[in-house]
Amino acid sequence: MKIMVVGGGGREHAIIRSLLKNPKVETIYAVPGNGGMKDDAVLVPIAATETDKIVAFAVENKIDYAVVAPDDPLVLGTVDALAAVGIPSFGPNKAAAIIEGSKVFSKNLMKKYNIPTAGYEVFDDPKKALAYLETAEIPIVVKADGLALGKGVIIATTREEAMDAVHSIMEDKVFGKSGNQIVVEEFLTGPEVSVLAFTDGKTMVPMVSSMDHKRAHDNDEGLNTGGMGTIAPNPYYTKEIADLCMETIFLPTMAAMNAEGRTFKGCLYFGLMLTPKGPKVIEYNCRFGDPETQVVLPLLESDLLTIMQAVTEERLDEVEVKFSNGAACCVVMASEGYPGKYEKGYPITMSDEARPHVFVAGASLKDGTVVTNGGRVLGVTAVEDTLAGAIKTAYARVNEVHFDNAFYRHDIGKRAMAALTKE
Repeated sequence: MKIMVVGGGGREHAIIRSLLKNPKVETIYAVPGNGGMKDDAVLVPIAATETDKIVAFAVENKIDYAVVAPDDPLVLGTVDALAAVGIPSFGPNKAAAIIEGSKVFSKNLMKKYNIPTAGYEVFDDPKKALAYLETAEIPIVVKADGLALGKGVIIATTREEAMDAVHSIMEDKVFGKSGNQIVVEEFLTGPEVSVLAFTDGKTMVPMVSSMDHKRAHDNDEGLNTGGMGTIAPNPYYTKEIADLCMETIFLPTMAAMNAEGRTFKGCLYFGLMLTPKGPKVIEYNCRFGDPETQVVLPLLESDLLTIMQAVTEERLDEVEVKFSNGAACCVVMASEGYPGKYEKGYPITMSDEARPHVFVAGASLKDGTVVTNGGRVLGVTAVEDTLAGAIKTAYARVNEVHFDNAFYRHDIGKRAMAALTKE
């Protein structure tokens, strides 16, 4: 089989590595991929948002199956465009991808179908938003409606910060059209949990839970990032909570999307907060999370391609989705200065032992050498029987990966270990 994976980050590298386990897979084309994937896939220099070029490439190269991984091409309708020329894909169509493409849509969906989430107000007029914030309870969360590279959410700890967020999103248009509307919502407290789920619109199969570490520096200090590391499973996510989420959040979301005529087929990501009043949805994503994918897929014992094809063909109930009982840890190595300004172009080297456990996100090829080309450069993973073992092995492997100006957190999994020792 010839497979095409649209996207170019660590998530896509993890997906490609999982797909390669299937003996039917002959070639994987990564569109555009990145230099660090060169040994696993054929790199195709087409941007993930160039839908027409992607479709033309898929037709010309007789692609048997496509995986559209990032949010932008999903929201643009790449799955629909591929289906129109007879190429089956994994990922939601444009109508369903709106669950991530518009926060206003997703909040209104939850309200309409009684799915637990934070209280909120929607504004399309900055003056009305500012007037509301004059008396709103602080801290408060301000969100741009549309996609903003994961940066459109501001947790304001003061009234001034909240108002600055409105000015920058709605008036300065720092996220472009994504800021035409905003959601202002109550600040929730509690442990955060990421749960990815396979769904074909009829069956919902949650994957193993995970915990992301968003802040740039140790002890959850510094700016928010796209994720500095992950562990799985998340110790806060007990069987009782999982059952409750299935009943009050996961299945109701699937049913709500069906009722709206927007049947969701693909990977639905639930960002949850385990509040004192029970689990609530912080956000939906219409695809695999990054870097969560880099700990979830290494724990998958079933065949990923088989599951994906079953989702596309609406027969997910017929296939086994089995995860290991072990634990995984991923430590992200980033460029010094990220998420602000950083330098790139430094050669990346690693031991042969570490290589199979490294998912590359921000790299390019320069004269045949893999060099840094992003803020989050790569994720170093480990799977062991215990979380403590996975953390120890992941950090041992970090020492076998090198590039100038590298930095990483030294406490990935520390909070999870503290939760485990409390038990």
